[in-house]
Amino acid sequence: MSQRDGDNGTATSTDEVKPRWRLVGPGLVVAGTGVGAGDLVATLTAGSKFGYALLWAVVLGTLFKIALVEGAGRFSLATGRTIFQGWQTLGRWTGWYFGPYIVIWGIVYGATAMSSSALPLVALFPEGPDLKVWAISMGLIGFALVWLGRYGIVEKLMALFVGIMFVTVVGAAVLATPNLPDMVGGLVPRIPDGGLVNTLAVAGGVGGTITLAAYGYWLREKGWSTPGWMKVMRIDNSMAYVMTGIFVVAMLIVGAELLYSSNIAVGSGDKALIGLSDVLDDRYGEFFGKLFLFGFWASSFSSLLGVWHGVSLMFADYLGTSRGLAKDDPRMHSGGAYYRGYVLWLTFPSMALLFLDEPVAIILAYGVLGSIFMPFLALTLLGLLNTDRVPREWRNGLFGNVVLGVCALMFLAVGANELYKAVTGVF
Repeated sequence: MSQRDGDNGTATSTDEVKPRWRLVGPGLVVAGTGVGAGDLVATLTAGSKFGYALLWAVVLGTLFKIALVEGAGRFSLATGRTIFQGWQTLGRWTGWYFGPYIVIWGIVYGATAMSSSALPLVALFPEGPDLKVWAISMGLIGFALVWLGRYGIVEKLMALFVGIMFVTVVGAAVLATPNLPDMVGGLVPRIPDGGLVNTLAVAGGVGGTITLAAYGYWLREKGWSTPGWMKVMRIDNSMAYVMTGIFVVAMLIVGAELLYSSNIAVGSGDKALIGLSDVLDDRYGEFFGKLFLFGFWASSFSSLLGVWHGVSLMFADYLGTSRGLAKDDPRMHSGGAYYRGYVLWLTFPSMALLFLDEPVAIILAYGVLGSIFMPFLALTLLGLLNTDRVPREWRNGLFGNVVLGVCALMFLAVGANELYKAVTGVF
């Protein structure tokens, strides 16, 4: 195998590059960030309602996310541009959408991530501080870990968290003893009665939203910046989303075997995972319930950490590019002024939301803007990867266009449903 090195694109010998498995990095960060409590709850709920009937949707959703992230990574490596710099070539409207979105998304997600990370800690330590204290602590720890913008620290921590998630989430699925014939039957595409929304949520919600677009920034932080890294990027991305698929399939197994088969309800939202830990307590002993709560925490905090780092890089690029700064301006990069400004925004204003019972206006705007991000990403990638914005050898083929086109249609349907819920308050 020959690989291209650094910024000069020169080939290096096999002896000079690490084995492929050791090159995996940014994809692991995407996987750790993208699989949060929301993904676990969505697949747990699908399994508890429909058994294995939506297993095919999990697999399909994983394949879609591989295609989207590969497209974002391919654009970055082929052109040397960030995804936002690519969006700008499609027209100013992209910045008019993305600017308000990333600002509103940040403050709402910040509060959500802190609360989600705190919830399992409250359950693990019932005599300890209350939820708000734990939540603020999680925000401050995330803030401290990413303030200097050290990508290597983030990657190592993500590897640790993904390992914890694998042991706990997949371990719970093994304990549940999956029914293999039913699983095979679940690979046949069908939508159960009353299950359209759940099907779309499972297929569309596997493995992150805005963090998919952050992949190109993590490639840059890793030092993968030329087309010579294209093959490695594709291996990295595929392995990451195979891992993501394993996590969500595991949660579907848990929902199908422990909840659906026993007709057990565990509540909604993140509290569903607390309810699941109680079920594991009852079935397999307190140790397994506590271990699952630890995995729940790892899943939530890894998402917080990845967003604090990756989306801050996106904001820095957005602000600097919008202001016409040079690409190498330090304010636009990890640890720079714009990056740190968004880390502050994610952390401290978000804490105020923890003390508001229903910050309706902000959450409504978050829902409206967020509902169209995934179709926005799919459609803009179609525009970027089929034109002379990308060298011909790296443009989409027929298969890539079909996959991204189906992605766009599916995410439009998911987005329309989310938009309806946000505007009407009907869930």
